[in-house]
Amino acid sequence: VAKGNHTMVTQFILLGLTSEPKLQTPLFIIFLMIYLITLMGNLGLITLMKTNRRLHTPMYFFLCNLSVVDLCYSSVFSPKLLIGFLVEKKTVSYSACFAQHFFFLLFVTTEVLLLAVMAYDRYAAICNPLLYTISMPKRVCIQLVAGSYAGGILNSLIQTCCLLPLPFCGPNVINHYFCDTNPLLKLTCSDDHLNELLLVTFNGTISMSVLLIIIISYVYILFSILRIRSAEGRHKAFSTCASHLLTVTLFYMPAGLSHMQLGSKYSLETEKVTAVFYTLIVPMLNPLIYSLRNKEVKDALRKATANNIFASC
Repeated sequence: VAKGNHTMVTQFILLGLTSEPKLQTPLFIIFLMIYLITLMGNLGLITLMKTNRRLHTPMYFFLCNLSVVDLCYSSVFSPKLLIGFLVEKKTVSYSACFAQHFFFLLFVTTEVLLLAVMAYDRYAAICNPLLYTISMPKRVCIQLVAGSYAGGILNSLIQTCCLLPLPFCGPNVINHYFCDTNPLLKLTCSDDHLNELLLVTFNGTISMSVLLIIIISYVYILFSILRIRSAEGRHKAFSTCASHLLTVTLFYMPAGLSHMQLGSKYSLETEKVTAVFYTLIVPMLNPLIYSLRNKEVKDALRKATANNIFASC
């Protein structure tokens, strides 16, 4: 579509992770395995928490939703990435690119907000155990999860709608494996300073707010754990938080590094490395973290496995 002296972009070319031909097949196999493990792990965890009544608690309700988000989140990137390893021309249409951008922001924001909700849940469970069932009824849990999704949709709509009016008149090569905000801003043929500022403001506000909630929650949790007299009680209390803390660290650090800096001052090669971690590796690791480090999940998994074995006999 012509506009003035420019030809408007109708499709983008994704450079992917690497242009080295010899690495395409090995990388396809590696990322296919990562995606399959992500699907099986998260679907397995969701099924386990839905079918085992002992896991029908607020903590596992939030964890179940985290697995749903991880499942959707990974599926936004993996299929296109895998296809890119098998074809020479890694093109994506204008509409498909912005659709991927929208869902990426939706799920990444929702995941960050869910991590804050899970931190508050651990605070309520450890600091006020006698009031836990009163302070976290099913209605409140649903509202907190719905609020996380609403925040994700709102942030995604605002940022995507700010990008859509911008003119893309060439070049159309995105130095990334998906349609992220910073690489897209680099391709606009207008002053993108306002959009960069908006990007940093929104992502910075959300990231810092979540970080503040998590830090405050764990400060109170730490003081509560230190007041527990028995070593066994302290260990049990801390073990319920360890998986969440590990998940926050693995997700929050690379995601925060990637999306709180101005595009003009940020290395896209560095961003691709950090993006692989929080878009593909973390969704695969979360089910493993919560199943291997959580006694209740391990017991439920053993019971489910035993029931299946007996049922097949």
